[in-house]
Amino acid sequence: MFSDSGAKMTSGASPRQLSSEELALFAQAARFREVAPGEVLFRRGELGRSMFIVESGQVRLEFGDGLPDKLIGPREFFGELVLFVGSHTRVANAVALTPTGLRIVEHDAFERMLEAEPRVVARFMRRSFAYLVASEQQLIQGLRRRNEDLMVTLDSLRQTRTRLTTAERLVQTDELTGLCNRRGLYTYLERLHEQRLPDTVLGLLLVDLDRFKQINDRCGHVVGDQVLRAIAEEVQGAASSIDVPCRLGGDEFALLMQVTGEEELRARATQIIAGVNALRFPGFGSGLEVTVSIGGSVCEDGVDWAVWYSDADSALYRTKGRGGDGYEVGNGRGAAP
Repeated sequence: MFSDSGAKMTSGASPRQLSSEELALFAQAARFREVAPGEVLFRRGELGRSMFIVESGQVRLEFGDGLPDKLIGPREFFGELVLFVGSHTRVANAVALTPTGLRIVEHDAFERMLEAEPRVVARFMRRSFAYLVASEQQLIQGLRRRNEDLMVTLDSLRQTRTRLTTAERLVQTDELTGLCNRRGLYTYLERLHEQRLPDTVLGLLLVDLDRFKQINDRCGHVVGDQVLRAIAEEVQGAASSIDVPCRLGGDEFALLMQVTGEEELRARATQIIAGVNALRFPGFGSGLEVTVSIGGSVCEDGVDWAVWYSDADSALYRTKGRGGDGYEVGNGRGAAP
């Protein structure tokens, strides 16, 4: 049986704790049940029509979603909202922690209590409503804080994603020229099938600066870097928005394109040759001549990048053998133009 600590609740009592008068009234209308440790009284999401009063032992309410659990002890009640609204979806799991004695108040019994003792029941309902409202306000505040924390977390994730995107771009970009580097080219090749345009073929131009070592030896590496940046601009200028201009390393550049055929590939090579021949570098008068050699190939679909590169490189080698300052475009697997 319940222990009697007086007719009224003490000032330090839990708002969920019944007064002796309320306890006596509910005990008359409730049925008794013993439950074992670990037994689930109800689960979150279930519809309920009963209120529970702990006579002995302890029950844990598990709300989930990151909310703290609540422990319910002797003389305390839970699940009372179902008595006020007829039925209500449970918002927590109720699990017995110890051997527990329960008084269970059904909705019909509560209605009879309300008719027989309206004063006592009304006082219980007012206190219950006040507790429920306070609990809801705490829940709203908690959710607001969680929402604010979530917004901060999302903002941090956005900043992290931006930094990651920037880092990935830097990793795939040549620092000197701003063109795509070899790693960026390989990344593009992995996604090439997603970006292919209809009625086009792939074309590759390899662009190599003629006698670049002499430029570095004669004019210094600062001027050498200036020349490389100028060549990069000409390669970039010959590229469309769907093409990939790239610095493969040193004085070697590449331009991977989607073109209508070999004729367009030759036109792009001619454009780069003409642009480089028109370059002038202040401070050196007409003494600093810059030229490039270009080897090109129409790339076969379904063939590895290494084959494309080998075809274009063979054409580049032949151009170099003729003294440079020109281009050769092979037709397919390294054939002569």
